Amino acid sequence: MAIKLKPLRNSKQQNNLDQQRLKTLINSMADAVISVDENIKVSTYNAAALNLLDINNIKIGDSLARVFKPFDAKDNEINIKEVVRNIKLPTSNRDYRLKYSDGSIVNIYTSIAPVKLGYKEEGSKGFIILIRDITREKSLEEERDEFISVVSHELRTPIAITEGNISNAEFIVDKKGITTIDQIKKALKDAHTQIIFLADLINDLATLSRAERGKLTVEIEQINIVELIHELAAAYDQQCKNKGLKLKVNLDPHLEILNSSKLYIKEILQNFITNAIKYTNEGYIEIDAKMNDQGLTVSVSDTGIGISKSDQDKVFEKFFRSEDYRTRQSNGTGLGLYVTMKLAKLIHASITLKSELNKGSTFNITFPNLK
Repeated sequence: MAIKLKPLRNSKQQNNLDQQRLKTLINSMADAVISVDENIKVSTYNAAALNLLDINNIKIGDSLARVFKPFDAKDNEINIKEVVRNIKLPTSNRDYRLKYSDGSIVNIYTSIAPVKLGYKEEGSKGFIILIRDITREKSLEEERDEFISVVSHELRTPIAITEGNISNAEFIVDKKGITTIDQIKKALKDAHTQIIFLADLINDLATLSRAERGKLTVEIEQINIVELIHELAAAYDQQCKNKGLKLKVNLDPHLEILNSSKLYIKEILQNFITNAIKYTNEGYIEIDAKMNDQGLTVSVSDTGIGISKSDQDKVFEKFFRSEDYRTRQSNGTGLGLYVTMKLAKLIHASITLKSELNKGSTFNITFPNLK
């Protein structure tokens, strides 16, 4: 029986097969890949490179500098040809950026590796360049860094004040003969205020964490809006009186039962009421509620310091705090309204803002009936 043997491939056939496999591998990669020769001219690229570099085609033999034009963090164009030419060992960079024709900017990770041939091996030398869009990663890194900075800053002040006041109270108690109840009460009251701030901060962080991870759930129930708003007014009436403010409540006599999340509606309104009290030094806080075609609209108005036009578009951003010195006089992390907007979206509520500096602000929140 004769055995048929497959003919051996010659070296040229094998090289062609290897090149075809390499092209298939490169084109299957999600990251942009460009190989260049010793003169830093393009010899191979994949489809992902066209997408990331936002160009229609790359010609074999094109200068890399024509197709790949990265910038640094200070908006200076990188001489990529010189960068690549001077690479001796595999090198990566996470600080380059690309600019697109529409003005948008993406952050990129770039890895450059020289192609080295073995002893007496024949072939072309050059470099392999891998490029990846890391805009989202960089954004998360910046948010993390900002979060650590804001929280560490906000924690430092209340902790220092609390420690100081408790130490002061202990000192007063130890010094017999000069002990006064009023001094001790003031020290403990100030310490208690800072502890409340820390508790609020922790609650905001916990809610934010759950919201960011999509762990918040909506439990729909029937809500008696009249009872809920009167309950909130009673809870904040003393705070208003302590600042010499009047708390007004105006309710539509035709208010109906609302189907929604009582927990989230209460937290949303609490955030707006506490903010109104915090940034109002004279005048009043007013809560209005009425039914309309969209559902229930609750307005929280104040005669406080107001919000500038430039800040009005930013008040719901994470960690945002106005540069207005009057805002900076109060403790705050810039998380309250961001969390509020997260909760509002969960129950499909919409929020609008009207404000004028030194004349106060009005937040209108419309809560639809949920099924």
